[in-house]
Amino acid sequence: MRVIAIDYGDARTGVAVSDAAGMLTGYTTVIQSRQPERVAEEIAKIAAERQAEELVMGFPRNMDGTEGPRAELYRAFAALVEEKTGMPVRLWDERRTTIEAHQILHASGKKMKAHKKNVDAVAASLILEGYLAWRARNP
Repeated sequence: MRVIAIDYGDARTGVAVSDAAGMLTGYTTVIQSRQPERVAEEIAKIAAERQAEELVMGFPRNMDGTEGPRAELYRAFAALVEEKTGMPVRLWDERRTTIEAHQILHASGKKMKAHKKNVDAVAASLILEGYLAWRARNP
């Protein structure tokens, strides 16, 4: 079962797609747009091309587990993606994924300036890995 993870952002949105078995992260990309409608359309296109069966999107939570200030914006975007893809979007706790993505890029020798191009795709991969691990434990 192929799963797509989304790391939604104001200017860039990271997308990670699992392998066909839904076990590993495979393809990643970054959608460069500030227009939610266009981003949702691109996600729908990727979902169709990659034959995705499930969508999971990072959802902002505070460190204490309460919803972050951008929660409503993310819910609205998830509804837009559902409309464009015809598939439900599971909201997934994304706490610390961007911080971890920056740490991974830094450890791989990338300069901070270069992080901007890749950090959203890496964050989407972390969301996907977390979700796939959870799903494996909760069949």
